[in-house]
Amino acid sequence: MQMDSPLVIPLVGLIYLLGFGALSVVRRQGLSVRFAIEGLLITASATVLRYAGIPIPPLVFLIVLYLITMRVRLLIDIGNWLSGRGNHDLALTLYRLALRIGPDAAGRQIVLINWGVAQLRNQDPEGAYVTLREVVVGVGDSAMAKHLAASYFNLGLACRRSGREAEAVRRFNEAVNAWPDSLYGQAAAKELREGPGEPDVKPD
Repeated sequence: MQMDSPLVIPLVGLIYLLGFGALSVVRRQGLSVRFAIEGLLITASATVLRYAGIPIPPLVFLIVLYLITMRVRLLIDIGNWLSGRGNHDLALTLYRLALRIGPDAAGRQIVLINWGVAQLRNQDPEGAYVTLREVVVGVGDSAMAKHLAASYFNLGLACRRSGREAEAVRRFNEAVNAWPDSLYGQAAAKELREGPGEPDVKPD
């Protein structure tokens, strides 16, 4: 197939969607209906433009497709990078923006988890408690195991740092039960063994 063929655009779009869909399954993150719909709409629009005679380089199309469909995850990654380097205020600004640009359910959950982590790093355990409780109350057991374990673990830290030790123990146990072999499950088990201290928070 020639690179200037109109069929290249839908082929690139299909490979992209299938690739990221398979990666989500492997990572136990579930398939995002919004991601699929957005990807299909963008691919269909680009294909129509290409058939109308408007040149669209496949690489440019792929970059645009990636930036639009992964916009929330990109903001989260940048926010995490900033938070890890102490720039919590700017990180929180990016998390707020991520919530405003249409995340799917899993994306919203990840934003809130990392928002809570940034608040913990910024010595705001009460704020982190409120944020992380919204995650576990809002999604409950319907969440993916990784995100649920991360939510419970970091909520446990927020509880411990805000003087809610009984709830902290319960949340750490919930993190272990959600996914015992995960980073969060193992860290929660360690917290249960060692008791109160100053553990490192863990973003999702």
